[in-house]
Amino acid sequence: MSNPVLQASDVHKTFASGDRRINVLRGTAISVAAGESVSIRGESGSGKSTLLNLLAGLDAPDSGRILWGGKPKLPTARANYLGIIFQSFYLIPEMDALANVLMAARICGRVGATEKKRAAELLARVGLSERATHLPGQLSGGERQRVALARALMNNPALILADEPTGNLDEKTGDAVIDLLLKLCAETQTALVLVTHNPAHAAKCSRHLTLHDGVLN
Repeated sequence: MSNPVLQASDVHKTFASGDRRINVLRGTAISVAAGESVSIRGESGSGKSTLLNLLAGLDAPDSGRILWGGKPKLPTARANYLGIIFQSFYLIPEMDALANVLMAARICGRVGATEKKRAAELLARVGLSERATHLPGQLSGGERQRVALARALMNNPALILADEPTGNLDEKTGDAVIDLLLKLCAETQTALVLVTHNPAHAAKCSRHLTLHDGVLN
């Protein structure tokens, strides 16, 4: 049996608040297989974004183990191994849609004809071929999130981490973005971890978890 795409075990994380220590994660564990979609819900302040940052290697746990494909996560491997979709899009305002998608490849030091072709194909897959030369400020919120989705898939990642990707979108647009995200991940057998407040979006994933009192259930 192949290793899980993502595995975390006994993860603890605390933060200082004045003279107190707040235990945000208390032995959290998760395992995600290739092609699997997993939703994580929880109350505001429950630590969902903290957990996602740890899984992405953007922060380090106080203790516990996080593996990517059965190996310890390495920040230098992040751009190739996983894609991240944020609530706030984080597109570069001076770059058009195509250049924003290509930025994922540029971070890995490769932007040639193959990468440009793939970026254009991804924009077509998310329905934005005709918007490729538009700047983010010329795009709607839903279009910007679709550009972010294409960027996350640019390097053929094994894993997508999505942190409230519809939080800045209206209900109809958010539903369309989630459906597109799940469809593209299923087609490419890309594992997905989706953090969301939306129960309907969570229900569309193949497995559903809740973060409560620092533990996933």
